[in-house]
Amino acid sequence: LLNLASPKDDFYEKSVQTLCSTVDTACAIGAESVVFHVGSHLGSGFEAGLERVVPALSVALDRCSDTTWLCMENSAGTGGTIGRSLEELSALYDAMDNHERLGFCLDSCHLYASGYDVTDRAELDRVLKQLDRDIGLDRLRCLHVNDSKTPLGSNRDRHDNIGEGLMGEGLGVFLAHPKLKG
Repeated sequence: LLNLASPKDDFYEKSVQTLCSTVDTACAIGAESVVFHVGSHLGSGFEAGLERVVPALSVALDRCSDTTWLCMENSAGTGGTIGRSLEELSALYDAMDNHERLGFCLDSCHLYASGYDVTDRAELDRVLKQLDRDIGLDRLRCLHVNDSKTPLGSNRDRHDNIGEGLMGEGLGVFLAHPKLKG
């Protein structure tokens, strides 16, 4: 796993190297995007983590081709995980000066675990409106669709098979939203 926010230099360097290698491979095979989790600041704070992430993403984005994007996936979890909130995703995007090849991937389970009830149409409308305002839904390149084994707002990343978790049939709200079609 990558950790582009790690305060540990050796792990950080390996993470940057791995992301760059993955981007190189993705470009070589004509992949549309590389989806990744930013990582965790491991208690050093969001701002310190951001100072590590920005140069790492700059290096990786410089390697992207005209057709291959780098996509941040929203996260869930504890321990200083970066990208759990819409505000953190927006801050990352802003810190990268809205790079033309930087996009994002929405994970239904991670949103749910982070307290965004994507089984409720009004809440999902609010989430998508905020993302469109702060980043732009044109930057949404893919969806990672999973049910959740843990309750809303648990901050625990435990995926379940679609229809077998706590979101159940409510996951259809996420899948059927008109702004997420295509």
